[in-house]
Amino acid sequence: MSSQVSTSRGLHPPGKLGTFESPHNWPQSAPTNQPEAGRDDDQDVRLLSVAWNQDCGCFAAGTSNGFRIFNCDPFKETFRRDLKSGGFGIVEMLFRCNILALVGGGSNVTYPPNKVMIWDDHQGRCIGEFAFRSDVRAVKLGKDYIVIVLERKIYVYNFTDLKLLHQIDTLSNPKGLCCLSHHSNTSVLACPGVHQGHVRVEHFGLKVTRMITAHDSHISCMALTLDGLLLATASMKGTLIRIFNTMDGTRLQEVRRGLDKAEIYSIALSPNVQWLAVSSDKGTVHIFSLRVRVAGEDSSSNEQRTLEGPRIDHQNSSSSIDPLVQTNTGSNASSSLSFMRGILPKYFSSEWSFAQFHLPEVTRYIVAFGAQNTVMMVGLDGRCIFDQVNGGQMTQKEYFRFLKADSSPPFRTSAT
Repeated sequence: MSSQVSTSRGLHPPGKLGTFESPHNWPQSAPTNQPEAGRDDDQDVRLLSVAWNQDCGCFAAGTSNGFRIFNCDPFKETFRRDLKSGGFGIVEMLFRCNILALVGGGSNVTYPPNKVMIWDDHQGRCIGEFAFRSDVRAVKLGKDYIVIVLERKIYVYNFTDLKLLHQIDTLSNPKGLCCLSHHSNTSVLACPGVHQGHVRVEHFGLKVTRMITAHDSHISCMALTLDGLLLATASMKGTLIRIFNTMDGTRLQEVRRGLDKAEIYSIALSPNVQWLAVSSDKGTVHIFSLRVRVAGEDSSSNEQRTLEGPRIDHQNSSSSIDPLVQTNTGSNASSSLSFMRGILPKYFSSEWSFAQFHLPEVTRYIVAFGAQNTVMMVGLDGRCIFDQVNGGQMTQKEYFRFLKADSSPPFRTSAT
């Protein structure tokens, strides 16, 4: 597989750019217009993709005629670009700055699905372009890296000069599975390995590669913590979610979504490493309590940190006094026969979800954690709140339909 990269002057390192928080500052000379949010012709707009930014404070929606940026709390549309020539199947943000990675989608004839455009909306132009012989499955942006995922290969580029740093072979990866950490002290990438059920973890800063045997069947979904020290995975069966230490590959915890096979749409780990959320085609969002804690890297440590580096400790319960896990949080549900672990089938010793929220099964949606024990859901219905002590059924807090067309998914946040 070969690639072509073209650049133009004006490429800046991330962090020195404008932000999407003040859309009125964007130049009127940009090649697209910015109409009023929610106008009537939304009825003709189809949603092609939805993706969180790196801290889940925003999300980007790729549509059949452009893209839109939404702030989560408070919820509002902050920016949009509408095109006459088509839309984007992939829109990847870089935190809140004006750099985006765009891949054409739908009926877009201007930007084919085998090209990635690095767009600087402050300058209103493309500052870099990557062309491949096959369709791009996903793009991930970090402060140092641009990661482009094809079906059987992943390319990692330096963000500043777009030079190719790494080429990673994978098993067939039509979903474009890939995770990138977003912490100042760690640079971690996770992706499918070359064998079924295996995950490859790259610690770029440590120049270390780990192979984790996560499942027997193909990997269906994965997520990293912000610092990349914990990895959560699900297989094509969709019944179990496993949490691993990315430093040494050990399995730290296993939780059960259910008994029936399900397609896992998304996995999210809370910033405080206390909760895990899972959405699937069964129409239920599950919240699990994590029994691990992470002691992060010491920023004053030298560059020759060994694999001992960041410490991940196993906990016996979620009521540890460690500051990352509050003392008043509850534990995951389990069978009343779990004390017979090792005698009865594994099912009876499983950890079940701590809190749940039920949605219609008709739309794919992704989840993330918001402030004050809220869970955000994009693609269906909004924001929910869960009770950190008693768990149970979450309650809807907010609901927004971010595209006005009847067929477009809303945004919901919930709790109990």
